[in-house]
Amino acid sequence: MPGRLRRLVIATHRWLGTFFCVLFAIWFFSGTVLAYWDYPGVSDRDRLEHAEAIDISRVRLTPRQAYSKLQLDGEPASEILLMFDGRPAYRFDGALVYADTGEPQTDFPPELTRRIAGNWISRPAGAASLGVVDQPDQWTVSGEFGPLRPLDKYSWPDGAQIYVSEVTGEVVQATTRASRLGAWLGAIPHWLYFTPLRENGRLWSRIVIWAAGIGAFAAALGLIVGIWIALPARRVPYAGQKRWHAMLGLIFGLFACTWAFSGMLSMEPFAFSAGPERLAAQIELTLHGNGFKTLEQAYKPGAKLVDFNALDGEPEGILAAVREAVAPASINETRLVTKYEAYYLDRHTSGQNQHPLPVLFVHLNDPRDSMFYIDPATAHIIEAYDSASRWNRWLYHGLHSLDFPWLYAHRPAWDIVILVLLGGGAALSITSLVLAWRVLGRTLALKWRRAQS
Repeated sequence: MPGRLRRLVIATHRWLGTFFCVLFAIWFFSGTVLAYWDYPGVSDRDRLEHAEAIDISRVRLTPRQAYSKLQLDGEPASEILLMFDGRPAYRFDGALVYADTGEPQTDFPPELTRRIAGNWISRPAGAASLGVVDQPDQWTVSGEFGPLRPLDKYSWPDGAQIYVSEVTGEVVQATTRASRLGAWLGAIPHWLYFTPLRENGRLWSRIVIWAAGIGAFAAALGLIVGIWIALPARRVPYAGQKRWHAMLGLIFGLFACTWAFSGMLSMEPFAFSAGPERLAAQIELTLHGNGFKTLEQAYKPGAKLVDFNALDGEPEGILAAVREAVAPASINETRLVTKYEAYYLDRHTSGQNQHPLPVLFVHLNDPRDSMFYIDPATAHIIEAYDSASRWNRWLYHGLHSLDFPWLYAHRPAWDIVILVLLGGGAALSITSLVLAWRVLGRTLALKWRRAQS
């Protein structure tokens, strides 16, 4: 390569590394925490675990009779039977109607939300202090909380906090001191998830995309520089921190580059990452029809459907509904998946699998080459891909989480590999910080001397 080009590449890597070394150090250290400690949230599994057992004997109205009490046009997109404040109730989308009297619950005053929060955490409700959150805070900063505000935030002396929506009466967020600490050490710095930045979703997305993209470019330049310099001589012609940086870069530079690049893909900057979302929604609408589900059926993997649902979990009934939903496209392949595979695996590192088995695999003969994994117990689509989003599965999840089936299914092999690579990346970042400090120090000292002369 021409000497001028090589000098340009080295200079570009040096200065990009100087400005991005802190960010890379944050990403690697916080990534180690994030691998095992996620951002606080209320999952479907949490809703099921905190749900009260449904007393069917107290149900007096059918779903259609209850929905008519709301005097709304059309049909609800979702229907769930649950216990609410000790009474059976139907939740139609965001509306709540008691199943014993048909009385709609349209208001959620503090005395009610306090009981809901106390029941969720199984603590005396009177011991909690109340604060109303009508603007984003660190734990309710994402856009999904906007329609649910204001939120009643109940805080207990031991640090537990429960957020209840005044719009739906649902618990929408739950944190503890430990989960908040884990987020501050992991998810928040890793995702740049700071409230002043994150509440402007568009700005936050652009900053993360550009930071990750430029970081990947800087890492790729460093890898090129290392190969140019070390391979012809079969040695690293440096000493001290620069030698350590070059050696660590040759070993871990590729992973630093792919992690930054795949982190950029997590923000879905390209159209191929979304998958067949519209078709999946159409299939689910046909699958569920007008049959309601209990809270257990809605959230628990493997739960058996009750008689209200005509599908009753039978594969043939599901396939008939899928054919109806995707017409004029046809089904190309179906099979029962009894163990995790390349496009269907559980990505939770806690060891508690949240993707159910078995599931029904359906591959369509359509222009987008769509395929779906459907839980036959709940008629719910767990995963959906088309030809484009299958690339995203490998470029994002594969490169960022290393969730390759042959590795991810054999713990602790995955843990060992991920921790070694994250540790190597952190060490590479530390040498970058040292070198960046020296570069800035020399630059500032030179400017000082010039100013004094």
